[in-house]
Amino acid sequence: MFKRMDEILIEIPNVEKPDPNAAASIQELLGGKFGEMSTLNNYLYQSFNFRSKEKLKPFYDLVMSITAEELGHVELVSHGINQCLRGSTQYKEPDDTPLGSVKDARLSYHYLAGAQGAMPFDSMGNPWTGANVFNSGNLVEDLLHNFFLECGARTHKMKVYEMTDHPAAREVVGFLLVRGGVHVVAYAKALEIATGVNVTKLVPIPSLNNKAFTEARKYEEKGVHTKLYTYSDKDFNAISQIWKGTHPEDGQPLEVIQGVPEGFPIPEAPAVEEEFAPGISHEDFAEIARRLKMAGNIAD
Repeated sequence: MFKRMDEILIEIPNVEKPDPNAAASIQELLGGKFGEMSTLNNYLYQSFNFRSKEKLKPFYDLVMSITAEELGHVELVSHGINQCLRGSTQYKEPDDTPLGSVKDARLSYHYLAGAQGAMPFDSMGNPWTGANVFNSGNLVEDLLHNFFLECGARTHKMKVYEMTDHPAAREVVGFLLVRGGVHVVAYAKALEIATGVNVTKLVPIPSLNNKAFTEARKYEEKGVHTKLYTYSDKDFNAISQIWKGTHPEDGQPLEVIQGVPEGFPIPEAPAVEEEFAPGISHEDFAEIARRLKMAGNIAD
């Protein structure tokens, strides 16, 4: 069961700097093979299909808690894409070609099908596929796959960071580099407990430390890389048997936090009349308000 809040994980800079091609690049972090939809659905189905969860509860709790965080990552990347697309066209009469300014955008589907919003695709417009989900049922094999998946996701985040200087894009990617690093270390520690092999000696992969990225460094300075959340008021606290000790890179103590991190308001998405969205006129709004007042017995 999931509990949802009207918040996102970080505050995304609200800048008037439309960049359709930056949005296309970030799509890889959403719907690519190593994107957030892949990490989410890999862990989601592993959690659904987990075998012997009572005997292996710390590992089950780990996958469950990270699954919930990945839902928030899908949400966050989507809003980052939306911020990069915002303002890239302006309302004009149809004969004045209001979408003409983006006819050369690398991913025109944002405008043709999504009213300038995130789509479940990769950076080339290929739809995300469930074929990206791996769930063998073997605990060590799944943990090893998850470690590799998070390392691959980290590589792609670093490349997207280097591809665009858009403030919203870099803020989102910087934060995800830090949180993805948490998941890398968590799965490495889980593998060490399950097999006796110290996988944490492999990190970071790639070798470039997060502190090389300004927007990631500030989150590490706040200790974001040391915290693992249960994403539950009372469940999944057995992850403390795995997420313990110190961080393998800087020696900071690791901390399990029962619950969720502090959230931030979701950015308001303005109307895009040239895209017929939301397709409600001022007169329509007035009529909707009148009906709501009537339904609620609210007097003017």
